[in-house]
Amino acid sequence: MISVLNPGFYTTVQDLGRFGYQKYGVPVSGAMDLNSAKQANVLIGNNEHDAVLEITIIGPKLQFHVHTHICISGANLLPRLNSIPIELNTPIVIKKDDVLSFDKLNSGIRSYLAVSGGFKTNVVMNSRSMYKNITKEFVVKKDDILPIREDFTNPKTVYKEIINIEFNSKILKVYKGPEFDRLSISEKENLFSQEFTISKENNRMAYQLSEAVQNNLTPIITSLVLPGTVQLTPSGKLIILMRDCQTTGGYPRVLQLNEKAVNILSQKFTNDKIQFNLLKNV
Repeated sequence: MISVLNPGFYTTVQDLGRFGYQKYGVPVSGAMDLNSAKQANVLIGNNEHDAVLEITIIGPKLQFHVHTHICISGANLLPRLNSIPIELNTPIVIKKDDVLSFDKLNSGIRSYLAVSGGFKTNVVMNSRSMYKNITKEFVVKKDDILPIREDFTNPKTVYKEIINIEFNSKILKVYKGPEFDRLSISEKENLFSQEFTISKENNRMAYQLSEAVQNNLTPIITSLVLPGTVQLTPSGKLIILMRDCQTTGGYPRVLQLNEKAVNILSQKFTNDKIQFNLLKNV
């Protein structure tokens, strides 16, 4: 078990997502940066589907009541074990009563904590991912007890190339969305010729961009949307849907981020800059 001494800013349990329920209006959810979540799991010998803690901007303070081992990937929040700095992307042995804490944010905004065997919170619709009105709790709170298994073994040596997300990269690779070809030539050029700024309206549901683009499109019949869908609103604002997004929408879907781009964007924050780079549809 783990006691939550301090929950941090916005800490949740996430796995790779809740699939097969979109037809009922249930979002996919899952780790915002799937690459980092998978990496933390694989480096300690877990299944990549095992649940992790997603830690956002300000890290929690956690006390372990069992022996285990952990790995932290993603954003660098300068983790410490019993006040001693520890490395990212490195299996760490945990002893009973050890305390894990985090210092100031150094790069990215979302960090992922994997424990041996994964977090054993309740499974709802084949996933442990927290989401309001789906799971009993939607964030980790002070004094929560997080169930994990005890593991006295040493971490297995896992040889895996560390794939570092380019947290500082502005480039987001995108495909044409279903309504892309309804844009004029000049409107298409504007999408790719300028940098956009992430507004303060950003969260697990969507990232809204500050700059407006010309928009002469009419709304569409409510249609399927996915994490990474870029919607164009009547005012010309762009909204990039993220892991907790709704399952349908009525704004034109002009672009679709590829998986790597969603991971990169998930590590961006207010006032960061991005630029779209068009890939060929397959």
